[in-house]
Amino acid sequence: MIIPTELTVRQQSKVLDIAFEDGAAFSLPFEFLRVYSPSAAVTGHSPGQEVLQVGKRDVGITKLEPVGNYAVKPTFSDGHESGLYTWEYLYKLGREQDALWQDYLARLTAAGFTGDSGRVPGVMTRGAAAAADAGLKSGPIARISGGGGGGCGSGGCGHKH
Repeated sequence: MIIPTELTVRQQSKVLDIAFEDGAAFSLPFEFLRVYSPSAAVTGHSPGQEVLQVGKRDVGITKLEPVGNYAVKPTFSDGHESGLYTWEYLYKLGREQDALWQDYLARLTAAGFTGDSGRVPGVMTRGAAAAADAGLKSGPIARISGGGGGGCGSGGCGHKH
């Protein structure tokens, strides 16, 4: 098991610094952590159901809770709090940060966002904008509540189950 030796939330620079016992150390921007959240609201329930995260450039971390001895659960300033970031996942994000970031930027471009426009707070994907126009609950990504709210499994995540 990969174990961190240091974990520091840097609010001003908006990065999570993490060092591991093997000597590896990474500075992971909050935006990067948010767009690569391991939660089903971002990753979907199966391949091909990923939800492109937009408008996260200025996202912050308001709380970081330990989960046992294997993970942390951040609460982001946009209200997202359902991702558990295991030590292994944080290590992977750090090790593959450059490639993952370039992939994210390419997906924004493929979705029609030019330059930095997909990262600007308040921007929505075309589907979310159409949902907002129709009077549905929306945010950076559209959600249709399944009655009781809640996350995946309750129908409140907006995914097809």
